Amino acid sequence: MTRAPGMSARLRLALSYAGFVVVAGALLMATVWVFLLRYVPEVIVSYPLGPPGQPGLFIPDRADLLAAFAPRAAVVLLLLLGFGLLGGWFLAGRMLAPLTRITHATRVAAGGSLAHRIRLAGRADEFRELADAFDSMLAQLEANAAEQQRFAANASHELRTPLAISRTLLDVARTDPDHDPRELVARLHAVNERAIHLTESLLLLSRGDRGAFARGPVDLSLLAEDAVETLLPLAEQRGVGLTVTASPAPTSGSADLLTQVVVNLVQNSVVHNLPAGGRAAVRTGTEGATTVLAVENTGPVLPADLVPTLVEPFRRGTERTRSDEHAGVGLGLAIVHSIVRAHDGTLDLAPLRAGGLRVEVRLPGGSAVRGTRSPGRRVGG
Repeated sequence: MTRAPGMSARLRLALSYAGFVVVAGALLMATVWVFLLRYVPEVIVSYPLGPPGQPGLFIPDRADLLAAFAPRAAVVLLLLLGFGLLGGWFLAGRMLAPLTRITHATRVAAGGSLAHRIRLAGRADEFRELADAFDSMLAQLEANAAEQQRFAANASHELRTPLAISRTLLDVARTDPDHDPRELVARLHAVNERAIHLTESLLLLSRGDRGAFARGPVDLSLLAEDAVETLLPLAEQRGVGLTVTASPAPTSGSADLLTQVVVNLVQNSVVHNLPAGGRAAVRTGTEGATTVLAVENTGPVLPADLVPTLVEPFRRGTERTRSDEHAGVGLGLAIVHSIVRAHDGTLDLAPLRAGGLRVEVRLPGGSAVRGTRSPGRRVGG
């Protein structure tokens, strides 16, 4: 919607300054009139003080003083008006100069250049605070845009891989009439399952980022016990000792999304473990007004600079291989981080000195949930 051009802020400020100066001058002159001129008599009788026939001493009355004062007062008011306009225009320009730079930076950012910064110098005032906040916003937007570009590129690559494999399998089957169709169907089914899993993971990640879910009472201890019981066969297959210490851990949120958090963390602790004799432990509980879910496992020693990047989409640890059917697509911890952040919680990752990783989820506490099992119950061995 196009608006009609109006008076600029600089002109309005200049007029305000000029009006203030003129009003101040008028009040000063009114003060002179009230406290000086009103004590002068309206008519003064002149008495001859000199020799006869000579004019007497002239003593001006109120009308004489007013006639001499009024024109000069009007000239002074006009000069004050001109001085106020010029001075106000100059001062308003100096005051609004930072706003002009901020406006220019806004237009540059709107044009797609998020790398531009204002970097306003000078003393810390309201304009400096606004400029610094705008620079921080641009930095955050630039980081988010870069992250979205990386995410889109990685997602495109991941989605293209199963499609390329499917096309290769079909090309081979078309050129080789003696190829066993059952093997082709089995391999296409596996590739299709992977593509479906990736698509569902992307949708789940988007859902967590938007925060589009209904909240209700949830007990993480129930979710942890169910996840451990479900993944216990996988842990036994890999020779990983999986245990859970489930104390009541009430919070508020989406049961489906928080279930995905627990399942992803427990599955990661089993899959990314030692080749044999590994351990994984899950613990739930409360610390004050905070609900805590902690998952700890053995594994290779992780570099400290690698751990913070594990929550990035499509980021895999050093020991993750694409040949493993449980290796995933590198969205597990990214999904966890997104869902935890949408629930106003925090996700902390800490490498263990002996190897492995400790993941701790902290969520705002909630009211107790009916059906909570006995405190400290252990599952697994």
